[in-house]
Formats: sequence, C-alpha cells, structure tokens
Amino acid sequence: MHLLEAVVRDYAWGSPTLLAELEGREPSGAPEAEKWLGAHPGAPCTVSGPEGRRGLDELIAADPAPTLGEAARFGRLPYLMKLLAAGRPLSIQAHPTREQARAGFAAEEAAGVPVDAPHRNYKDDNHKPEMIVALTPFSALCGFRRPEDAAATFERVADALTEWTDGDATDVDLAARRIAIHLAAEDVEAAFADILDPDAVWSAGGVDRLIEAVRAQPDLVAHDPALATALEVAEQCPGDPGVLVTLLLNRVDLVPGQAVHLPAGNVHAYLHGLGVEVMAASDNVLRGGLTPKHVDVPELRRVVAFAPLPVPFTDPVEDGAGVVRYRPPFEEFELTRLAADAGGPSAEARVAGPAIAVAVDGPAVLACGADAVRLEAGAAVFLPAEETAAAPLMLSRATDDAPARVFVAALPTV
Repeated sequence: MHLLEAVVRDYAWGSPTLLAELEGREPSGAPEAEKWLGAHPGAPCTVSGPEGRRGLDELIAADPAPTLGEAARFGRLPYLMKLLAAGRPLSIQAHPTREQARAGFAAEEAAGVPVDAPHRNYKDDNHKPEMIVALTPFSALCGFRRPEDAAATFERVADALTEWTDGDATDVDLAARRIAIHLAAEDVEAAFADILDPDAVWSAGGVDRLIEAVRAQPDLVAHDPALATALEVAEQCPGDPGVLVTLLLNRVDLVPGQAVHLPAGNVHAYLHGLGVEVMAASDNVLRGGLTPKHVDVPELRRVVAFAPLPVPFTDPVEDGAGVVRYRPPFEEFELTRLAADAGGPSAEARVAGPAIAVAVDGPAVLACGADAVRLEAGAAVFLPAEETAAAPLMLSRATDDAPARVFVAALPTV
C-alpha cells in the first residue's frame, strides 16, 4: 500500500469548512472544493519511495502490468476519486460520451487550441461518467424534469411578472411565456437554448427582474419547490441565466449514504454538501450556466441528452457484515464502503484491480495481506492490482470507542 499525498483544489464554489471538519483540523481560510485522489495529470497524488516523492502517475507508468492488472486495458488508472465539498452551486454541466470526447479533443488539437485556453471544451480524449455518495446532507440538480411540470413553472413565472408590472406585458414576461410554450410542446432543447441564448433578455438583466417578481410572491414559491431552488441559487449567482436552467431540472436531496450516478449527456449541478465522488479519469466539462467560465451553447446542445428521465439513484447493495457496494452502470469503477462500528466486528471485502481507499471516519486500520496502515479521516492509500488480487481488504478500528469507515474505488466486481 502507498500512502497518498493529495492536492486540494481551491475552486471558488468550495466550502471553507466541510473538508476541515471531516479531517478534524482548522480550516485553511480558503475555499476547499475537491481533494483529488488519483493519477489524473491535472493534479496527480504523490507517493513516497526509496528515491523520494513521485507522482502516482509516474509510479504506475514505471511498472504498469502488476500495478494496473486488468485495468491496463484502459491505458491508465481508469478512475479519479475525490472528496467533494460544495459550499455553493457548481456550474450547470454535462459530460460527453467517449466518442464525442475523442472527436472534440482531436478537433481542438488539430486547430491548435492550447489545452489551457479558457474557451477550450475538451481537455482530454476520455468520457466522464461519475457517481457521488453523500457524506452529509447533499443537494443537487440532476436531469430534466417532465416538460409539462417545467412548463407549469414558467407559466406561473410569467403570471408573476405580469402581476408585478400591473398587467403590462414586458420582454421578460413574453420570454418566459415563450419558454413555457416550448415546454408544453415537449421541446426541452428549444427552451434550454432560449435561456442560454447570449442575445436573449436573460443575459441583459432579465434574470434579476424575474427573480425580483418571484420574491414578491412568497405564496407562489411555497407551492412550487423549483422556484424555491431558483431563489436559493440566485442568491449565489445573481443575474446568471443558469438560474432559469434550474427550473428545467430535477432537484434531489440526498441523505448520508445515498448516491446518484451521472451518465454522459446528463445535465446536472451540485448545490451544497460533502460527498465521495468517483468518475472516469477525465476533466471534460461542457458548462451551461452558474459560472463565469466559457459556455459553448452549440457544443453543449450537441452533447446533452434532452429526454426527461427519473433521478438515476445508485442503490447500495449489502455484501457482508459492514460492507456495502455502489455499482453504477460504468465499466471503469465501483465504490465499496467498509465500516467497523464501535463495539462491532471488523469488515472484510474483496476488490478488483488497482484500488484507492479513503477514510471518512477514523482512525481506521486498513490491511491487505501482511500490509496494514493507520488512516485518519481524509487520509488515503493506493493499492496496486497485484496486492488486491492476493488478499482481501480488512478494516478495523484503531481505537475501541471510535467507528471506522473507508470508501474504496476499484474496478467493478463480478
């Protein structure tokens, strides 16, 4: 096992307290958004060895066959794990399919677009299906609502605008009614494109006028949860057309231990909370609002799946004492949670291929064969495939009165 030193990304939406509370330390004073646990070139973990510290990507590249095992078919560690701490909404976003990512990356490479250019869409040639498991109460937007439900919301908004202006029709009122008409015709894409059109009224103060009209009618908000979410998001992202995109999306409020997975084309945004996230090893994001970053509406429309769908929950499956598996329909990863409660037994589980384990309650002792390591909350280790093939993982408490929990990312088990 290799202890990992991880990079914490300080994106503006990060919580200044959630990661620090998990790890039992004082906050840094800066936003702490994502702790990256993996070998992705954007922020690879480092490990110690006889020659000093080196990147996990370098360790894998030096001896890929025993390190990756059957994951060698991906040509890399196939997943990236994160502790994600959202203090405010992330950008509304979607991820491409593998084929779309390869084509988009090749096109931008051929055009000579620098990989760090702010208008670049594709940072690499991989897709990015992902899953998040809540560690605290966690709220997100995930996939499109039924168009008839969204149409009713926009009709209410249009009526609120008319009342707010004493019956006078305005450009904002008419724009809201046009979106309702698109949705009534089940044309979610047209409604989405109208909202994000940079020449529309929404990019010229229309969002703030709409929000002001909705705030003036608390009874309306009380009867339409989608409007309550829009007001919540508008507090953090005033004037952003993405505030209206939230009215098209399902809201999901997870309790600790619940999970959702997000396939290619699913429009989503995390709102707040702490979770364990795992995804295919990619950083490809097409944004659709709630961000000052580049929004490429034509490319986003090409990637997004506009069919309304139920929230894609990932139901945990018990697999022995203290062991729960989260198995999304992706080939790159699954998550296994091992828990040893105070006064309870140790937990044991097999995992497949190279694995990364992170403690979320501790101190914990994680063993694999004759190798064992003590992990405080927030600490993580990498286990090469040759180690997980030889022995199961065993989790036990480091102290009798404190529970121990770890999440392990690895290949899907049979």
